[in-house]
Amino acid sequence: MEIYAVGGAIRDEMLGLPVADRDYVVVGATAEEMVAQGFLPVGRDFPVFLHPVTHEEYALARTERKSGRGYQGFVVYANPEVSLEEDLARRDFTVNAMAQAADGSLIDPYGGQADLSARVFRHVGAAFVEDPVRILRAARFMARFPDFVVAPETMSLMRQMVINGEVDQLVPERVWQELARGLMAEKPSRLFDVLRDCGALKHLLPEIDALFGVPQSPEYHPEIDVGLHTMLALDYSASQGDELAVRFAVLLHDIGKAQTPDSCWPHHPGHEQAGVVLVKRLCARLRVPGNCRDLAVLATAYHGQIHHVSSACAPQPEVLVHLFERVDAFRRPQRFEALLKVCVADARGRAGYAQCAYPQAELLRAKLACARSVDAGAIAAQTDPAHIAARVHVARVRKLEQMMLDMNFG
Repeated sequence: MEIYAVGGAIRDEMLGLPVADRDYVVVGATAEEMVAQGFLPVGRDFPVFLHPVTHEEYALARTERKSGRGYQGFVVYANPEVSLEEDLARRDFTVNAMAQAADGSLIDPYGGQADLSARVFRHVGAAFVEDPVRILRAARFMARFPDFVVAPETMSLMRQMVINGEVDQLVPERVWQELARGLMAEKPSRLFDVLRDCGALKHLLPEIDALFGVPQSPEYHPEIDVGLHTMLALDYSASQGDELAVRFAVLLHDIGKAQTPDSCWPHHPGHEQAGVVLVKRLCARLRVPGNCRDLAVLATAYHGQIHHVSSACAPQPEVLVHLFERVDAFRRPQRFEALLKVCVADARGRAGYAQCAYPQAELLRAKLACARSVDAGAIAAQTDPAHIAARVHVARVRKLEQMMLDMNFG
């Protein structure tokens, strides 16, 4: 039995990046021998085991043979006779097909070290085309490693995979998993660059693909189209370390603009309502978690209204309280804060505007804090249940009116 460290941990260590998890491949062993040594079997589709002490994953060396369409159409062969080189040959990119022996020596049969130095993602072999998840992984890796490129011959294979219909076999859960990981990378726009370049974006996320080429509203930044603006806003959100729900909402906030008839361009009347329908449809299709879906719906519906809040022309207290009620800001102020993050990214998502002021955020925070200071519980204790909501609403409006008077005469 021989044990080697493999995969992303080797790559990241050579790049000087922190390594969170290590995976190992075991050559020359059987499943029975692994269990006899205390390893816990966890693999359902192929023999994977957890170390009895470290709980790290150890997989028996294996080969894979294509048996159908999609990423699940494989027959796995795990046997003590499978060599380390054969196991590495089934991996996606050369930089992920390196192994390290117990003595620290590197095993690199496919040129991964050279590609790592050249900052290139290159497929290991012709079997790359058999797994459509590798298109998503390539896109995600490009978002995580902004100084890398995809090898031209690898991009050609990816385009052919799209033409052959392989990406259409991907299940929604796997698309969302890779999309979410890519959104949380350093430069998520590169994920969409790769998917567009190989033609997969219009199959996986046609609502996003449709944004490219649609002119932006003239009052914002007409020098770029909606797709490019969305990518700039997304990268800004990533630069701020925003959480996944915020980044996902930034990605979708202008999605309705692709529905605008050409005759209306560059204006987009009613794009918010059209966008909400698309957001809900996309989230249902990809089975997006509820917190991401809900924030994306709110951002799509209300980002324009939030942008138009200003101290120079402050909305009436009645209007603000209605806005806070519609986005459930009184009960969920933290989500409202996330909504403001989406709006800030939208405002700063254009070249040269990354540091532009966004006074709407502080103004709305102050107004919300003021309106939330109303003691709704006290009002409820003294009011007929049928009239509690109306009484609380009026009290919040009056609270904001008093705040405005104090500001004007203070």
